[in-house]
Amino acid sequence: MKRTLVLGSTGSIGIQTIDIISRHPDNFVLAGLHADRNREKLLEFSKSYPAIPCCLGSKTDNAFKHSGPGSLKNFIENTKADIVLNAIAGSAGLLPSVWALNSGKDLALANKETIVMAGRLIMDIARQNGKKLLPVDSEHSALFNLIERFGKNNIQELIITASGGAFRNDPVSSLKDKTPLEALKHPTWNMGPKITIDSASMANKGLEVIEAARLFEMNAAEIKVLIHPESRVHSLVRSMDGSLYAQISKPDMRLAILNALSWPLVLKESLANLDLTDSSLNFFKPEPERYPLLGLAYEALALGEGFCCAYNAANEVAVEAFIKGKIRFVDISRIVELTLGTRFPENIDSIEEAMESDKLARALAVKEI
Repeated sequence: MKRTLVLGSTGSIGIQTIDIISRHPDNFVLAGLHADRNREKLLEFSKSYPAIPCCLGSKTDNAFKHSGPGSLKNFIENTKADIVLNAIAGSAGLLPSVWALNSGKDLALANKETIVMAGRLIMDIARQNGKKLLPVDSEHSALFNLIERFGKNNIQELIITASGGAFRNDPVSSLKDKTPLEALKHPTWNMGPKITIDSASMANKGLEVIEAARLFEMNAAEIKVLIHPESRVHSLVRSMDGSLYAQISKPDMRLAILNALSWPLVLKESLANLDLTDSSLNFFKPEPERYPLLGLAYEALALGEGFCCAYNAANEVAVEAFIKGKIRFVDISRIVELTLGTRFPENIDSIEEAMESDKLARALAVKEI
């Protein structure tokens, strides 16, 4: 019975995590729930699970035992849990990942930014504490399970699939006129607004390339991206003999969540069962001119760890500006490219350095906007 602490419990991944726990009561139990700003949803959870401690991070609130700025660190450290699922959005998820591992808990990670900003450091922290870091992204969950089964020494290449996002079939010339509402119409997945827009620009896939390089200690040249509109094949590995092995299922994030929480066990579940007789599988190379942010991610990976921090930070700032109508969709990649033109450290040797690079990149991106 794994006691599970859910950070970002009111978002899409958090809600699906609670659903998985409820579907497998013999294997998991809720240990705690956190939200940053969604007070009403967290209050609803606290009434449904009155014995479970809840934390509201954004402000002090008498309705919760744990609340206010600074409360989350204490909440993570003092909640009795075996594993923390970190579904906090953006760079705000970095420090909670550190706190979770340092408090002696395994980490199921749905927060890409933790690895993009400080992957090498986070992996070291996990090793030093004898804890496991388990990816929750559908792509990295697939890669993790395939690598665990085949052994890293037997794999020569990783292939990450992408839906192509909301604009994959539209003329490239039309992208300059796309609105936030149009970008949020994802063809396959039901996700939060930021990651959905990142899917349209393929910044999310850029982040996943960086994440895969850090998580699995692979070179950029050993990581490929293919557009797969059906979102049935979530990732593939190419073995040393050239064979391809894939993880194939319906596009349901609950499967990746289940696999992270249950590892090293494989629990019986049917929610992502796929009938291959009712599915076609197509694959295409991404067009560089349609998805410049993918190429910029490879560039950041080649330049060094500080540039990866900058890529993530500048994209976050630019996406927020796009949502608010301050810039066009095509300006997101321009702002990231201009930000990467500044000198950032090749190596990040502390969490503080990662935060400094993040802060500098945000300031530069704001200036460009």
